[in-house]
Amino acid sequence: MSALPAPALPSAAPTAPLTVAKLRHDADQFDYLNMRGLLDPAYSDMAACYRQLAAQLVAEGVSKRPQWNSAELQAIGSIYNRMLYRRPAAVVPEPLGQWVGSQVEQAYLAQQPNVVIIDDFLSAPALASLRSYCLESMVWNSLRYSHGRLGALYHRGLRCPLLDQLATALRATLPAIIRPRYRLNQLWAYKYPADMPGDDVHADFAAVNVNFWITPDQANLDPASGGMYIYDVAAPADWQFEEYNRHPERIRRYLSASGAQARYIPYRQNRAIIFDSDLFHGTARCHFRDDYESRRINVTLLYGQRHQDDSQPAQSWPQHESGWRSAALRRQRRG
Repeated sequence: MSALPAPALPSAAPTAPLTVAKLRHDADQFDYLNMRGLLDPAYSDMAACYRQLAAQLVAEGVSKRPQWNSAELQAIGSIYNRMLYRRPAAVVPEPLGQWVGSQVEQAYLAQQPNVVIIDDFLSAPALASLRSYCLESMVWNSLRYSHGRLGALYHRGLRCPLLDQLATALRATLPAIIRPRYRLNQLWAYKYPADMPGDDVHADFAAVNVNFWITPDQANLDPASGGMYIYDVAAPADWQFEEYNRHPERIRRYLSASGAQARYIPYRQNRAIIFDSDLFHGTARCHFRDDYESRRINVTLLYGQRHQDDSQPAQSWPQHESGWRSAALRRQRRG
């Protein structure tokens, strides 16, 4: 694969804040791409520059700073948080592993609440291609998350034929779970720092959540961590998005009052968890090797909407969800 030529970049200052997590991640990614000859030599000094800026933020005692000074703008203002390279990821002969869809459907529907685990979820070619795509593509541009977690969203660059193929194959293979009326409403991925205390418990605005992990098991230094918790209690039907997704203290009080029990699902590469998106869930603490290729990566596909879920009374659903973060995906598709 040939190196990407230096693009003609706009001169406008970036709107994204400078963050230690983003600067350090991108410095490692510059090194990774440069070693593979995938970036123009003009970017050969960027890793050192990014690390220097990250060190300056640490010296200031901050992890994030929205304000840019003139020296920072001159140094990286034209390239920061931009998609300088995205690896092609074509369709493969078969994106899914050798598991049997009807057996997965039976297991999912027999569980209350609805949860099923699939190991060897992707075929070997699909897993290898998707992992390379996530390591090489500069799509990790969503910076609003805590603890140094970085996000990549469908409507902001996390798009390739392989992921579209996977989304379609899941619908065809699991029609009793991903009903014909459940369209793909969002697709995202997260990269985690080497150590993270865990993610806030939340629920998602969807009917079905498909979550899977792609980082090798040997990167996980503590096999007792790195997985996810799923509670046996769903978000109340009359809660708005902000309540069930972005208010962890209220959620914890509700879980305690409800006597909720958490099921822990251990981390494993190429393991998928399919579950009712209404169920409260969260990432466990993480302790992975501290190198670029060992960052924990999960990919999530969200199908359908809350009010389409047959397990909840339709009359109790709110009329709209103005705060739903997937609205941008809907706008982009309509365009």
